[in-house]
Amino acid sequence: MSPPGARVVVEPAALAVALASTLHRAGMTVTPMQAGRFADALPLVLPRRRDQLYWTARIALVSEPSQLSLFDAVFAAVFDGMLDPADNRGDTAGPPPAGSEPRRRPVASQRRQVAGEADPSTSRPATAASRDRGAEQAPEQSVVPAVASPDERLRETAFADLEADEIAEMRRLVRRVVLATPRRRVRRTRANLRAGERVDLRRTLRRARRTGGEPVRLIHRRRRQHPRQLVLLCDVSGSMEPYTRVFLSLLQGAVCGGRAEAFVFATRLTRLTHQLALRDPDQALAEAAAKAPDWAGGTRLAESLRRFIDTHGRRGLARGAVVVILSDGWEHGEPHHLAEQMARLRRLAHRIVWVNPRRAAPGYAPVTGGMAAALPYCDAFVSGHTLAALDAVAAAISAGGPREQAQTQREQRAQAQREHAHRRDM
Repeated sequence: MSPPGARVVVEPAALAVALASTLHRAGMTVTPMQAGRFADALPLVLPRRRDQLYWTARIALVSEPSQLSLFDAVFAAVFDGMLDPADNRGDTAGPPPAGSEPRRRPVASQRRQVAGEADPSTSRPATAASRDRGAEQAPEQSVVPAVASPDERLRETAFADLEADEIAEMRRLVRRVVLATPRRRVRRTRANLRAGERVDLRRTLRRARRTGGEPVRLIHRRRRQHPRQLVLLCDVSGSMEPYTRVFLSLLQGAVCGGRAEAFVFATRLTRLTHQLALRDPDQALAEAAAKAPDWAGGTRLAESLRRFIDTHGRRGLARGAVVVILSDGWEHGEPHHLAEQMARLRRLAHRIVWVNPRRAAPGYAPVTGGMAAALPYCDAFVSGHTLAALDAVAAAISAGGPREQAQTQREQRAQAQREHAHRRDM
């Protein structure tokens, strides 16, 4: 027993382990990672009151709303000496149970408000304990709003609805999106000590010198695999202006991280690979804007695709590549001209992914002339209007066609057979 007034020192790790073990014995799932998070939070928060310790433990240890009742009971039994916090319910003289404080969530117009500035009209209804007290109103208690993290909040926000102070943060998040293309086999080979497609005679004989000229171990060669080329064509016309400011950051991240090729088009085609390859995002976007004089102009989609195929595509840039077109499909020319260029591109590219942010609008249907003409030649049609929707864009880019998947399965079966024969001969 500690003498009265003595200061009791408790190690954060010991307290976290003890509380986590008690919750686990009571039937609540608590992982070691949650217990470690609670132990790390204690020195930072330095809880001197019961409510501070309660909220620190609750945030670190409770992972779903169904665990709140059990957590409140265990916490009260450990730190209050109560067997069940429900024993005090209905007692007007007793304090409210832990966790019964009213909680309020901010509305959309208050997304960036800090704690304590929420509108009182958004508070939740009173609990049963507060209703039983009748006219006796308890003192106003502190409000703990459930505010999502900025990254999580922006994840579901449409690019066209971003405010001025949110655009820079969204560009930073979009640059982190990884656009990985499927891999393809090339003609070059590499040595492999395990069973490969063929025996490397030169390396095998060179290695046989170590064993008196006897080729004790064969060295094989296997064909290398390289990621396919990624080509991005972004529409910067006036109808795409709300989305262009974010899509350019996506292009810059792909150019810097994945060595992709980037083009923009409105009334003409402009290659921006060298401008977007700069590491400084502000400088890269400034030079890209200066390079494209037709920014926010009209749309000549068919002519831009024709110029891309004639100047870059047929010379090897689009052969076997994954081509991503970011456009709403509005075309000033005749739709059949766009269909002709899409058919040419289909014969060159491995996969065509069309990203149309208008697709997420309620009741949207690809019935406009340009979009209806291009859609039959696309392998994937996605929206990409939010950061969460860009996950579908990345999945569509990395997906392989049925022929490629069948080829991969055949290669895996052949490799397994060669390895089995190699182990049997050893």
